[in-house]
Amino acid sequence: MTEPSSGPAPRDYGTGRLEAFSDGVFAIAITLLVLDLSLPLSAGRNLLEGFLDEWPSYLAYIVSFSTVAAVWFGHHAITERLARTNSTLLRLNMLLLLIVSLLPFPTRVLAEFIKQGNAERVAVTVYGVVLLLTSVLLSGLWRYARSAHLTADDAGDEDLDLLTERLTPSMAGYLVMIVLGLFLPIVAVFGYLLVSLFVLIPIRMPWRPSGTSPSVG
Repeated sequence: MTEPSSGPAPRDYGTGRLEAFSDGVFAIAITLLVLDLSLPLSAGRNLLEGFLDEWPSYLAYIVSFSTVAAVWFGHHAITERLARTNSTLLRLNMLLLLIVSLLPFPTRVLAEFIKQGNAERVAVTVYGVVLLLTSVLLSGLWRYARSAHLTADDAGDEDLDLLTERLTPSMAGYLVMIVLGLFLPIVAVFGYLLVSLFVLIPIRMPWRPSGTSPSVG
């Protein structure tokens, strides 16, 4: 005699809408970053000097652009290995997109308060915390997908482990940079850039679905 079910089984979904919606949010977030690049009206008196004086905005833009790109690369690598998704993964993905879409705000704050004493430390710290949250949520998204057995059947364990290892170090890197930012804020900002470049540098994966790129973000 079979025991009665305790409730309906969790429903699985395809990954198409998750990928399409996520790509849209990434595209909007990365586009909004450039809207904060501008010159004051007074720069017309010496345009070259005006451009040079805006270096904090350029630095913040480059770091944030690289970070969003790195998160997108990681997100793309995850979705390429998913066979399906479920409601929990969709909610985790929404949390990740919440932080990604927030990034233009601390980017603007960082650009405005670089080289302004204690305000600079606060700006760099808040910025680093947002970057850390993106890394934690991206890694958590992948770890949940593995634990819930949502990955493709033809993805080998070696490939899955390699992606896990690839996503993990950025969390430690951001933690180190957040602490460093309390003492050397500008150095920490460049450190954030290095963390994103670590993810962006392509590496060859031992497995890939037919027709997809062998590199991982």
